[in-house]
Amino acid sequence: MFDLTTVADTIASIALVISLAGACAISVIAYLRPRALFVWIAAGSLAIALMCASALSTPIASGFAPLLTALALAVAVFGGSPAAGTALRLAMGTSVSPGIHGGILIASKPVTDAERQGLVAAPRQEVLRGGLVIGILERIATTGAIVAGFPEAIAIIVAVKGVGRFTELEAAEARERFIIGTLASLIWACAAGLVVHLAAR
Repeated sequence: MFDLTTVADTIASIALVISLAGACAISVIAYLRPRALFVWIAAGSLAIALMCASALSTPIASGFAPLLTALALAVAVFGGSPAAGTALRLAMGTSVSPGIHGGILIASKPVTDAERQGLVAAPRQEVLRGGLVIGILERIATTGAIVAGFPEAIAIIVAVKGVGRFTELEAAEARERFIIGTLASLIWACAAGLVVHLAAR
């Protein structure tokens, strides 16, 4: 006799590995060739992986855990950046100019009377520099914290990032970009980590 639960778990496990591998492959493509379509496909594959992981009645075979962890970390690292970029484009369009160090260019605080009156444009400065590298580190730490069963560490990650960026968040454009980009990046990393956490529970 067939054990339907075992059959269902086997199908869910296979679908989980395939969908997470697919999300990983598309995330790498989206990272190398940023396109909103690739991000949506990767998000769909990641959602399928989440559903498969939550459908398992027993933990996935221990031999698959390292593979799932590696795939989830790759999805988080490579997919998070284009996902955050897509969220920023949807929310803000192209209202800010990119800087040469990965940040954005905003007008400096007016210091002369002419600048205050709008007669002369205030010089521009680059803020939120190094966002790409910070985002990668943030997603590795977030995914790792969830996989390890210590989600409380996410509060520390957000606090460290917020303190580090505090002096740059005076301008509205910088604040909005920081909040939207951080939330999109964290949600993506949390979803990737949650796949492994649910599968190995």
